[in-house]
Amino acid sequence: MTVPARITDLDQLTDRADVLLCDVWGVIHNGVNPFLLSVEALKAARERGQTVILITNSPRPADAVIRQFETIGVDPDCWDDIVTSGDVTRQLVKDAPRALYFLGPDRDRTLVEGLDVDLVGPDAAQAVLCTGLVDDENEAAEDYRALLAGFQDRHLPLICANPDCVVERGDRLLPCAGALADIYVELGGETRIAGKPHAPIYIEAMARARAIRGSVDAARTLAIGDGVTTDIRGALDNGVPAVFIARGIHAREYAGARGTDETRLQAFLDKAGVAPAYWMEWLA
Repeated sequence: MTVPARITDLDQLTDRADVLLCDVWGVIHNGVNPFLLSVEALKAARERGQTVILITNSPRPADAVIRQFETIGVDPDCWDDIVTSGDVTRQLVKDAPRALYFLGPDRDRTLVEGLDVDLVGPDAAQAVLCTGLVDDENEAAEDYRALLAGFQDRHLPLICANPDCVVERGDRLLPCAGALADIYVELGGETRIAGKPHAPIYIEAMARARAIRGSVDAARTLAIGDGVTTDIRGALDNGVPAVFIARGIHAREYAGARGTDETRLQAFLDKAGVAPAYWMEWLA
C-alpha cells in the first residue's frame, strides 16, 4: 500500500485542491462541541478561494444539520454547501414501496417530510427505512437482530439512511444505522444505500461544487474524513484523493503514548485496504 504523507496544516494543500469534500462528525464536531481548529481551517480554506462542501452521513436533510450547527456553535462561514445521506436517501424512498416501516428515533422522521409514503407497523411494511437505533444511548445493534430477521424472512428491502456503523458523541462511540444494515446483510437481506461510501452522495456533492464554481476537476478535489470504510473508501472508489483524520473514530487502533503511532496507523490502513494520499492528527 502507498504510505500517506503526513501534513500538519490544511494550507499545505492549497495548491493541490480547488474543492474540499469534508466530513462532519468526528472532523469538525463530536456531536456536543465543535472542533474550533477544524472550523477555522475550513474558514481559512474558503478565504483562500477553495470551495468547501460538507458531506455527511447524517440521516436527516441538510437544514436539520444546520440547526444542529447553530445549537452546538459551528460557525456557518466554514462551509459553502452541505450534502447529507438523508438528502440523497430521499430518492431511494421515492423509488421504494409506499408502505414503510420507520426504524429510528423520532427526530429523524423529517427525512420523509413531503414524500408520498405511509409509515406503517412492521407487519404491514413492504420496505424498511432505517435511520438508526431508536435509543442509541442505551441499545446495541444486536438488540435488533430478531426484528431484522423477521423482515428478511419476508424479503423486504432495507433502506439505510446512515451507512456509518458508529458515531462519536462526546467521548463515546455509539451505534448507527450502518451497524443494523451490516446485520441485515449477514442475514441475507437486501440493503439500499446512497450515503458514503456509495456513489450518489459524491455525485450530488460534485454537482453542488460545480453549481458554485462552474467547473470542477475531480483530480483537484480532496475528501477529508475519519472513517476508513465510509469517508476514505468512498472517496477513493469515486475517484477523489483523500485526507485521513487520525484522531477520529479509529484512534484507539493506533494511538500511542505520544500521539499516533505511525507504524500501527499504516498497518491499520493496510488492513482496511485503503490508501489515502495524506493524513493529519486533527483537521487544523
